[in-house]
Amino acid sequence: MIKNKLSLLLLSALLTVIGNGFAQTKSLYPKHEFRGVWIATVVNIDWPKSGNDPIVKQKEDYIKTLEAYQKLNFNAVIVQLRSVGDAFYPSELAPWSRFLTGKEGEASEDYKTMLEWMISEAHTRGFEFHAWLNPYRATFDLNKTQLSPQHDVNKHPEWMIKYGTRYYYDPSLPEVQEHLTKIVEEVLVNYDIDAIHFDDYFYPYKTPGEVFNDAESFMKYGNGMLIEDWRRSNVTSFVKKIHDLIQNQKPWVQFGISPFGVWRNKSVDPKGSDTRSGQTNYDDLYADPLLWMNNKWIDYLVPQLYWSIDHKTVSYSKLLKWWTENTQDVNLYMGNAAYKIKADSDKKWDNIHEIANQIDLTRAHEKAQGNVFFSAKSIINTNKEVVELLQNHQYKYPALPPVPPRLKHIVIDTPVLENKQKDSANYHLTIKMPLNTKVRYVMVYGATNDSKIDSNKPQQILKKQFVAPKTESIQINIPCNNLIKINTFAITFIDLYGNESKESVVEIPN
Repeated sequence: MIKNKLSLLLLSALLTVIGNGFAQTKSLYPKHEFRGVWIATVVNIDWPKSGNDPIVKQKEDYIKTLEAYQKLNFNAVIVQLRSVGDAFYPSELAPWSRFLTGKEGEASEDYKTMLEWMISEAHTRGFEFHAWLNPYRATFDLNKTQLSPQHDVNKHPEWMIKYGTRYYYDPSLPEVQEHLTKIVEEVLVNYDIDAIHFDDYFYPYKTPGEVFNDAESFMKYGNGMLIEDWRRSNVTSFVKKIHDLIQNQKPWVQFGISPFGVWRNKSVDPKGSDTRSGQTNYDDLYADPLLWMNNKWIDYLVPQLYWSIDHKTVSYSKLLKWWTENTQDVNLYMGNAAYKIKADSDKKWDNIHEIANQIDLTRAHEKAQGNVFFSAKSIINTNKEVVELLQNHQYKYPALPPVPPRLKHIVIDTPVLENKQKDSANYHLTIKMPLNTKVRYVMVYGATNDSKIDSNKPQQILKKQFVAPKTESIQINIPCNNLIKINTFAITFIDLYGNESKESVVEIPN
């Protein structure tokens, strides 16, 4: 009892420090933590800056974004490849996105390998690549003149429901579910991705005075259910289809969903959060992430907690606590509103420590394993003070993404050194490819003369090197300038599932 009281006092003190804006003094550097960023392509929010830019400039801008977040020790990019019934890759099921090529449905030959290149560049810099797809949103507005003849609004108008200022796929139609599943399969099978990712766009957010007119579909497929339960069952059915698809095709690929931050309000359901949100997942978007989690159909959740820590009606701290108390058997990361920094009516976002404080508060909850930020331009382009805080404190050292429960296993192979050499500039290591493990990365750790190798310490990470498929042997080059006072290496494998092998210790050649 005394021990518990002391723990509560310590936690209370920590939260007080965080609330007062001194989060940057906290020294906590986890080895495993998800550090992700959404790269939004719809209406060119983050990248490309324009669909009319030359492909050379688009590639340069993409690399700049990756390198900025690599420098910040992020480890995952969530890249939007389908936003409004379009595609950022050659597809038989959707037209080229105008946000990439300038005109929907048209692309030069150079674009055909664009996505493959994007994934490779991300992997080379140590990022997981999560393919972000918006399944149900068909258009961004009602202007059909900018749509390709191959867009589903034109090919299959019977699939569409006009609501507010956009068109949406009718989630209840079996042919729509089949079509959207094939779209996911096209990306899953053809590209070396690490995850399929959906965000919060299921049934649309409520528009006052508008009715989502799926009455005809409900009459045909409702089967005596309440319309609310029926709509939820349509989304649930699709989520399960994607889970089954991934399990059958590439079981090492994760399936992650980023729902709206509030499941239900406590005023409606005693199991809900202590919030007063105008809309919720369960009641308005007809999405039930707790059901998907309980059935183990997803690998991670990223609830979008886009409010300040102590917001009066929908607070980050209360929602963080609720999600950690109601999440199990999946990885849980928090979605953070970087776009609100110095740009929101809630003046708490004027405090440059708000994001750092949210990261620290997230770390104070054992079940919360990282953060994802919306969106890419909001930190690196406009908020240098926040970048410096993260770079010097919260994200001072690298971290590896945590492995979701479904994907955890023991890596039986350990690295075997075939050769080691040194020249005037570099150490050169040659590692034998293992027989039983498909390797995604090789990790290199280094210890100074007065310390022991400990691969659990992120401070000792020297390098994370991507291993391309079909590689026959692994060549690692480490600049001598990076090894001052270091006399011992440790090398590990990371497999396609994200699991790390036991280390092999290598003495540095003289």
